[in-house]
Amino acid sequence: MVLHVLPVFTALSLLTVSSVSAQTQPQGNNNTQSSGDTSFAVGDTISIVGTRFIDSSRALTSVDRMSPDVAQNTDFDYAWQLVGKMPGIMLTEFNQGTTSGKLSFRGFNGEGSVNAVKLLIDGIPANTNDGNMPFIDMIFPIEIDAVEVIRGTNDPRYGLNNIAGNVAFATRSGGNYLDGRVTAGSFGAYQAEAAMGIASGNFTQNYAVGYREKEGYREHSELDKKSISGKWGYGISSDTEVTASARHYQANAEEPGYLTADVAYSTPNATNTYNESDKDARTISQYSLALGSQIAAHTHFNTLAWLNEYKDDRFVKFSALASQQNRLSKEKHYGASTSLTYTPKIAAINALLVEVGASIENQDVVSKRYLTNERVVVEQTRDQDFDLSVKGLYIQTMIEPTSWLRITPAIRVDWIDGGFYNALTDEHADINDYGAIKQPKLSLAVISSEQITIFANWGKTYQVGTNSGAYLIGARQKHLAPSINEGWESGVKWKPSRDSEIRIALWQQTATGEFKRKLNDPLGDFDNLGATKRKGIDIQASWSPTNKFSLWGAFAWQQAQIDIADPSTPEYTGNNIDHIPNRLFTAGIDYQLTTQLNLAATLRTQSDYELTPSNSQGRYGDFTQLSLKASYDVNSALMLSAQVDNLTDEYYEYVWWDGSQTLHSPAQGRAVSAAIKFKY
Repeated sequence: MVLHVLPVFTALSLLTVSSVSAQTQPQGNNNTQSSGDTSFAVGDTISIVGTRFIDSSRALTSVDRMSPDVAQNTDFDYAWQLVGKMPGIMLTEFNQGTTSGKLSFRGFNGEGSVNAVKLLIDGIPANTNDGNMPFIDMIFPIEIDAVEVIRGTNDPRYGLNNIAGNVAFATRSGGNYLDGRVTAGSFGAYQAEAAMGIASGNFTQNYAVGYREKEGYREHSELDKKSISGKWGYGISSDTEVTASARHYQANAEEPGYLTADVAYSTPNATNTYNESDKDARTISQYSLALGSQIAAHTHFNTLAWLNEYKDDRFVKFSALASQQNRLSKEKHYGASTSLTYTPKIAAINALLVEVGASIENQDVVSKRYLTNERVVVEQTRDQDFDLSVKGLYIQTMIEPTSWLRITPAIRVDWIDGGFYNALTDEHADINDYGAIKQPKLSLAVISSEQITIFANWGKTYQVGTNSGAYLIGARQKHLAPSINEGWESGVKWKPSRDSEIRIALWQQTATGEFKRKLNDPLGDFDNLGATKRKGIDIQASWSPTNKFSLWGAFAWQQAQIDIADPSTPEYTGNNIDHIPNRLFTAGIDYQLTTQLNLAATLRTQSDYELTPSNSQGRYGDFTQLSLKASYDVNSALMLSAQVDNLTDEYYEYVWWDGSQTLHSPAQGRAVSAAIKFKY
């Protein structure tokens, strides 16, 4: 690992991303964590309680958190759009019904061919088998307690899908409250949601319910979704608590389809006549049981068991010459994780922490595809039934020989097992033997003062095949090694004054033999993209000279290239990986005009990207968006708010290449919404 000397950069970066009330406006983003903290807070500073989130003074990497004052007062169709307000996050916006879009970062795109971000909801792993994140759709604004983004390769807690980092949502726990919010907006959008907390003695109850419907910006894009959840906690003693949760979600949506360039640019809200029967129905459920206990003075134990169920029934036609498909997916995931943390007091050193953890994730998947005509089956093209099991162990220590030096070595090992059956060919196949996938990691920090922390980390993560690509099917009878991602980061967190913070990080991540899922392949196999290299710089800062004013901005430069192409496409060597912009920027101002009225403006920009690894089909996808928000506290129990997204009504789009033409999905134009939020 190399600790790079970082130059001084003049760009500013964001931390607070939306309006906050006078009672919750951060004063200088003061962080209450221990010395050496490398995190930034979006909105109010978030205290780390229990095991909801990692202690960033131990993680020593780029950690960003969004607090409930931002999340609960933002209008969005899907929760992945909310994460786009955080620094360095790229959003891929398909705008195709429930296949709406995805978040990504660190030079990975959201196409679905390489899904590099681990998603967790209240600690529960929540990616589907292919690494996508539909479980995020279950979450409504009012139930969000915090969001955490960890970028890099040095977090040992997770293995599968944790290629570039992870995103964790925490929903509300404990407390006594009753909150409700009603929203109405452009394109026939209506939303109603409520959350309730009841705490009595050792027993806590938390409930949330939400419903959203929308006609949509484009023709044939109606949406309705609803979610209900409950969480129950019981304190067995002052040191031990058991919690349980249940969540259920249903959504139905029409798909407007992809437009040719001439139609998209002349009539962006149009649909195609051949998409009139395209639609999707999605059902998701999630259950968990957890136990946390301080079993000794310096020893804490946590364990979590979960069950995820997912069903998606989608009819889609991608172009005029393509056939309509029915894609039916059923997945059941279940597993458990446990960790034991020991923090002894040793006179010879400043501090010591040792954590040992283990996890198992099991997936049972049924994947069927049909060629259809107006949702009438013509031919079946896929009938697969497979299972995947990932077992992992890790150990991590944090050593402080002195108060100014922190060293965190770790190692994680994963083993993968499973079996595959193709009912169309009566073919059985074993899992590819990836062996023991070893992932060493090392982080360190030099804490030169309370104002300056210099940090660096290095680590390995991995990627394996998804869907049928993980098994020895067809002609693939030779065992393949996993694709190993090796990354490093070096940076500095600096508080020049009580009311300002700056974090700058240089990073790089390389991969051996990166797998790229074939998105429209009937078998669900993959291509080898080749060895890849991603690198970049993240610059983030905030300035809040008073409790009425906050200025912020975030800049990320990134480059993702094919370092050594697959032998079948040697001409791709040195090319940019598709759908990855080089620049992302967010900036804005929050201003508390009066004790009751708060105003905010947010600017978000992105540069263009290549459409294919050949880099021969042009560049698309750049945009600049300006959004405004105002909130007015009528009294302590009632707040009124208004939000304008894409104020200038700028045209922006998602574009892909189908092999013969560009296909375009325009995003919605200017959108206005108003909300009433009440508390009891």
